[in-house]
Amino acid sequence: MKKTGLEFGYDYERVVSMDSVAPTVTAQGRGNTGYRVHFKASQMKPDTTKPPYRVPLMSEIRALPWNGFTAASTFSGCGGSSLGYKMAGFKVAWASEFIPAAQETYRANHPDTILDTRDIRTVQPEEVLAALKMQPGDLDLLDGSPPCASFSTAGKREAGWGKVKKYSDGAQRTDDLFHEFIRLVRGIRPKVFVAENVSGLVKGTAKGYFLEILAAMKASGYRVACRVLDAQWLGVPQQRQRTIFVGVREDLNLDPVHPSPLPYRYSVRDALPWIVRVSGNVNFEQRWKQATGPSATVSASGPSENQSGFCEAPEKRKFTIAELRRICAFPDDFILTGSYAQQWERLGRAVPPVMMAAIAATVRDEILAKIKP
Repeated sequence: MKKTGLEFGYDYERVVSMDSVAPTVTAQGRGNTGYRVHFKASQMKPDTTKPPYRVPLMSEIRALPWNGFTAASTFSGCGGSSLGYKMAGFKVAWASEFIPAAQETYRANHPDTILDTRDIRTVQPEEVLAALKMQPGDLDLLDGSPPCASFSTAGKREAGWGKVKKYSDGAQRTDDLFHEFIRLVRGIRPKVFVAENVSGLVKGTAKGYFLEILAAMKASGYRVACRVLDAQWLGVPQQRQRTIFVGVREDLNLDPVHPSPLPYRYSVRDALPWIVRVSGNVNFEQRWKQATGPSATVSASGPSENQSGFCEAPEKRKFTIAELRRICAFPDDFILTGSYAQQWERLGRAVPPVMMAAIAATVRDEILAKIKP
């Protein structure tokens, strides 16, 4: 797209060539002494470098060849992260999920994975290894997404720390579960671990807890790096920031890595061409915007008047579950069980599979492939 001129003025406006020096940039903004760029309509060509948005079907993912690496998953939910690892060629051999409704969905989509349904606090490392038929140090990757309600900026945060409170279909304390993940890391000794949480973990008063977690991970014998990644830059048509820890066992002498952002983003309209406008959340007030950008973060609590979850197509309505699958980067044929609200919650709590696939592929290529015998 070629810029043809700059418009500016004093008592009047005129257009000058792009070869000229720009006028003074004022503190007041454009007014009638600022400037704006002019384009010729014929030069405003659509971006043809971005591939069409499409998430592979479950049958296509199952048909992918095994990359030779095995993963285990904790706090697995409906299996969004597990699916991302499978998209990168991993075998997900064991998983743990405590919520019955999530277990039902996980089983429907990952029938070949051993699913442990106990409270993670009762699961011992030697039990996981026995199920995997492995010894400490054998497992390639341990994944975990400890529940994050205690650290979400959309919740009450520290007001709920140390307390048992409602979580999904049950109640439990959630702010201590990262330490349960670290306990399993120390006993299983995976080559690599990946842990995920909300971006609120590194904000405000939660920073102290973040530093405590980071120190405990490093003290377990791992080189650890943490970044906040946004799903919209990793192939997902949704703004969703997640804190991603990657740890590599010290004896492997390799540093942790994270995926680089893509040079493009997908919009709601790329995923759902019939959508005209979508609702978003700005300072807890609903705002409507064109569907030419990514969706706002999809919350586990479902659509509400001050959250995302509504669209115009062309009438105003809630997203359907089929539409939500695409916004959350799940396959169209991914099975969701339970009520509409339960299906929405499963998707709202999950790591988008396409996002996790990018993380998994980077770990596969930049770490595990370098130590494979």
